[in-house]
Amino acid sequence: MNQRHIEIMDTTLRDGEQTSGVSFMPHEKLMIARALLQDLRVDRIEVASARVSAGEQEAVRSICRWARQAGHIDKVEVLGFVDGHTSIDWIVEAGAKNINLLCKGSRRHCEGQLKKTVEQHTADIRGVIAYAHEQGVEVNVYLEDWSNGMKDSPDYVYAIVDGLQDCGIKRFMLPDTLGVLNPLELVGYMRSMTRRYPDTHFDFHAHNDYDLAISNVLGAVLGGCRGIHTSVNGLGERAGNAPLASVQAILKDQFHAHTSIDESRLNEVSHLVESYSGIAIPPNKPITGDSVFTQVAGVHADGDNKAGLYMNDLLPERFGRKREYALGKNSGKANILKNLEELGLELTPEQTKRVTERIIELGDKKELVTQEDLPYIVSDVLKHATPEEHVKLLSYVVTTAYGLKPIASIRLEINGETYEESATGDGLYDAFMRCVRHIYKNKLGRQFPWLDNYTVSIPPGGRTDALVQTIIVWKWQDRVLRTRALDADQTEAAMKATIKMLNLIEQDY
Repeated sequence: MNQRHIEIMDTTLRDGEQTSGVSFMPHEKLMIARALLQDLRVDRIEVASARVSAGEQEAVRSICRWARQAGHIDKVEVLGFVDGHTSIDWIVEAGAKNINLLCKGSRRHCEGQLKKTVEQHTADIRGVIAYAHEQGVEVNVYLEDWSNGMKDSPDYVYAIVDGLQDCGIKRFMLPDTLGVLNPLELVGYMRSMTRRYPDTHFDFHAHNDYDLAISNVLGAVLGGCRGIHTSVNGLGERAGNAPLASVQAILKDQFHAHTSIDESRLNEVSHLVESYSGIAIPPNKPITGDSVFTQVAGVHADGDNKAGLYMNDLLPERFGRKREYALGKNSGKANILKNLEELGLELTPEQTKRVTERIIELGDKKELVTQEDLPYIVSDVLKHATPEEHVKLLSYVVTTAYGLKPIASIRLEINGETYEESATGDGLYDAFMRCVRHIYKNKLGRQFPWLDNYTVSIPPGGRTDALVQTIIVWKWQDRVLRTRALDADQTEAAMKATIKMLNLIEQDY
């Protein structure tokens, strides 16, 4: 059976940038555009709104310059308006070749906002389209508020599409502008469009106000649309748009459709956009969230071990990720065994039981146990060196005073040798880190990992006067290390996480 191809137009750089608090720099827009077209291989991208600012035009110009050289210029689109020549001139000056022309898709919008009849609005649109074609610009048409148009004034929707059928429009794009539709309505409305205009290419543009964007995407495809609009991580105005990663998964697995997307790059691009936008990916976000490929219950790990009983088609390897088995009070022996297996550690049944009991005890205290912690828990519980503790913080003093830089003095034992160092820093932990770096670089002559990210939080269920959790991400050669520690003191937790990292890299020596 031939798979139906669904075209993906991603609007992260236009509609996604309308997320409250998000504003991409021009070079960030270029990097995201390159990632979308070159790495993910989306069919088209919408990169800006015309007339916004000189800075926005320069961003579009740089994207178009790169896209032309890379052979992708026909995939770059800009939102424009029914404003005579103004939007078209702006787009041409920026070097783009496609306008997504924003028109009124409901009688209420046309008469209430423009104070015009459908005939007058259609005449205005036709004038812009004619000028666009004179300038070598291809035209797609957005029917803004199409969803309410179909609810309240379908005769208006048909009249405007009828009036534009002979204008050489490439695509009619049908937005649920206010996110008011449900999937059953959408199937019916989309079928009405595709049956009335069987040779017309229709896109669907979802909004997530009722948390139905993904369901509505499936409804639109079932109704016969040929293209879907997405944004990375679901960025967009109000509750956002349909997330690209989820759209890819449902189209492939639920509808058995074909897209051009390289889904192995979805996680990478999602985190690129997370970094530039400053909008964190929720841990439970499908496909790209930190927790979505983590099994917590021990019975799940046991079932996976025996017959893959708790796996579905969303295999993490599809998306450049791997399955993890959480360590905590619900883990059970199977989760422990999975993590020990990944670390290459073999324990007897009795030893595994004792380690499991310790992890459950930590979980009851709300402490977060990670795979990186497991070797140390094993050492602590079994009182043997598995692995050896090569690096120990024997003693330290950190002080700070008003008007003076913080000072740290530490005594570190590395493979049985003791080293002492003092340093000042911009903060208590920075002073501590300068001491450690001096020891490794000046006294041992070694490279030192690069600190990539540092996060402090209260563990789930914790209190401000209880434990804090420090998570530090390090880049070491071609690896990324993530170490965590808990303590009542933030600086001490960070120091403990650092000592964990030093023990991990010591194994490389």
